[in-house]
Amino acid sequence: MQIPEHWTHKENQLKREIRFKDFSAAFAFMTRVALLAEQANHHPNWSNVYNVVTIALTSHDAGNVVTEKDLALAGSINSLLA
Repeated sequence: MQIPEHWTHKENQLKREIRFKDFSAAFAFMTRVALLAEQANHHPNWSNVYNVVTIALTSHDAGNVVTEKDLALAGSINSLLA
C-alpha cells in the first residue's frame, strides 16, 4: 500500500492536517473535497478550526480499515492542493 504524500497511516486511518491563509480558504477547500467525496461515494471524517482542516479517511464498510477507496480519495485531495 503506497501512502500518498503528506498523509500518515495510523489507527487504521489516513490522516492529514492542512493549514490555509484564513477561514474562507479552508472552507472553500472543504467544499471542493465534499464534491469529490460525493462523486466517489466515500466521505471523510474531518474538522475545521479557523484555517486548519483535519481529515481522516477510513472505509467503514470494510471494517474501519484503510482501503483503495481511501488511497484514491487522498490522492484526489492532494490534487486539489497542487
